[in-house]
Amino acid sequence: MPVLPGAEPYRHEGGEVGVLLCHGFTGSPQSLRPWAEHHAARGLTVSLPLLPGHGTRWEDMQLTTWQDWYAEVDRELRVLTERCSRVFVAGLSMGGALALRLAARHGERVAGAVVVNPANRVHGLSAYALPVARHLVRTTKGIASDIAKPGAAELGYDRVPLHAAHSLRTFLRRLDGELPQVTQPLLLLRSARDHVVPAADSARVLSRVSSTDVTEIVLEHSYHVATLDEDADRVFEESLAFIGRLAPIVGKEGTAAVG
Repeated sequence: MPVLPGAEPYRHEGGEVGVLLCHGFTGSPQSLRPWAEHHAARGLTVSLPLLPGHGTRWEDMQLTTWQDWYAEVDRELRVLTERCSRVFVAGLSMGGALALRLAARHGERVAGAVVVNPANRVHGLSAYALPVARHLVRTTKGIASDIAKPGAAELGYDRVPLHAAHSLRTFLRRLDGELPQVTQPLLLLRSARDHVVPAADSARVLSRVSSTDVTEIVLEHSYHVATLDEDADRVFEESLAFIGRLAPIVGKEGTAAVG
C-alpha cells in the first residue's frame, strides 16, 4: 500500500550528534516531523522512521507485531551509531516506550533519552479481554489526534486493530521488566491533561528506571500529542537543551559539534 501523504519517514544528514525519533501507536512520522525539522535545523543528524504497518491503512497494521516495530528503530539506531559520535533516542507515547527499550538494550551506545507521554501499559478492563477479543472483533475506535490546539491534527488511523493492540500490551509488559536497565540521562515530558496515556504511566517509568540524571517537565497546555500541540515549541527547546548539555552543540543553525 502507498504511504499516506505526510506519513513519510524523515532523515537529515547533519553533524556528529544524532537523534532517533520514534512515533506512536497507529500514528506516523507526521506527529514528530516538526520536532525532527527543528533539530535538523540546529545541525543534528536526525532519523524519523515509519514503523511497519503504520502510515498506510489499519489493515496493514493488523499483520504486524511489536517485534516488527522495535526491529525498525533498532536498525535505525545502529545506522546512526555508525554515522555519529553520540546518539540520543526520543519518542512519543509508544515511541517513548520504544526509545526506552533502545536505551535499556544498547547501553553506552545511547547517550540519553527524551520521552513525551510515554506509554507503560494498556489500561482498562478491555486490556484483559484482548487475548480473546482480538479473535472476535477486528478493531476498536482510534486514539489519534488528542490535541488541544485548534486546527491541529495528527495523521493516524481512525481504528485500532486489536491484534496489534494485544501485541502492544505484550511489549509494554516486557519493557516494564527492562526499565531498570535504563541508566542514561532521561528527560520526560508529560501533559497535564492526556486522554490517551495517564500520568501514572510516566510515574511508573520514573520509578523503574535506574537513571540518576532525570528531569520531569509537566506540559500545562497540551493533550497527548504534545509535539503538535500548544507546548510543542517547549518540547523542542527542552529536548535540544538536554542534548546540548550532554553533547554541546554550537548554537548556530546548520552546525553541530561534540564537546
